[in-house]
Amino acid sequence: MIRGERLVVKYRGNTVMDHVNIEFEAGLVHSILGPNGCGKSTLLKVLSRQLQGESGVVYVDGKDAKEWGMKPFARQLSMLAQSQERSTDISVYDLVSYGRFPHKGFMQRLDDHDRRIVDWALHLTGMETFAQRSVLELSGGERQRARIAMAVAQQPKVLMLDEPTTYLDICHQLEIMELVVHLNRVQKMTVIMVLHDLNHAAAYSDRITVMKQGDVYAHGQPNEVIRAEMLRDVFRVDACVEQEEASGHPLIKSMKLLP
Repeated sequence: MIRGERLVVKYRGNTVMDHVNIEFEAGLVHSILGPNGCGKSTLLKVLSRQLQGESGVVYVDGKDAKEWGMKPFARQLSMLAQSQERSTDISVYDLVSYGRFPHKGFMQRLDDHDRRIVDWALHLTGMETFAQRSVLELSGGERQRARIAMAVAQQPKVLMLDEPTTYLDICHQLEIMELVVHLNRVQKMTVIMVLHDLNHAAAYSDRITVMKQGDVYAHGQPNEVIRAEMLRDVFRVDACVEQEEASGHPLIKSMKLLP
């Protein structure tokens, strides 16, 4: 479980998050939604210790995140920031092997156990046939799967993803979402991700958190959160929200910008 209490973050004098309280239950797929600039990515960075807030406490498994050593914390939690277009000319295998760093001592090299984990992560993400290819030769979707494989090789209990489907075509978006669910259901990883596609969040998440102006607007199951009122209040759109017959998930239709 990850819990944030009274989290305050300021940037250039502006308050980005204002005394946010949030809890992410273990074993579930969580999505964080909200308009640009509402604090979604900032929340992930604070929870993953990539950003130090002005005040507040983050608890990981009931322990103050500041009390975790760097490598023990990395064995608990892996964070993938938004994908960058600029990549290093290394093989996919070498990229994925970086995920073993939290499990190695100073100057220790990969051993047979590490190599088995790397092979497992490549297989799990469908990247084994790309192992010796340069990352620079990959498509956007393949590159994203390689980055997720690196995080998987870290063997974390919690996987955090900041907009993992951004810039991908619809086919690769769905591949990433299906992979996320597999990591949760089969590998038992808790997943916390920032998404922009509300219908993807509704279809693939167990819990949804909606942020507005640096605070939590709503948190709950998709059917509790994805409502026409929320879309009006948070996203300034008038929309029809229906329940999909086959899955029971909420489905957003016919959105129109409010005046």
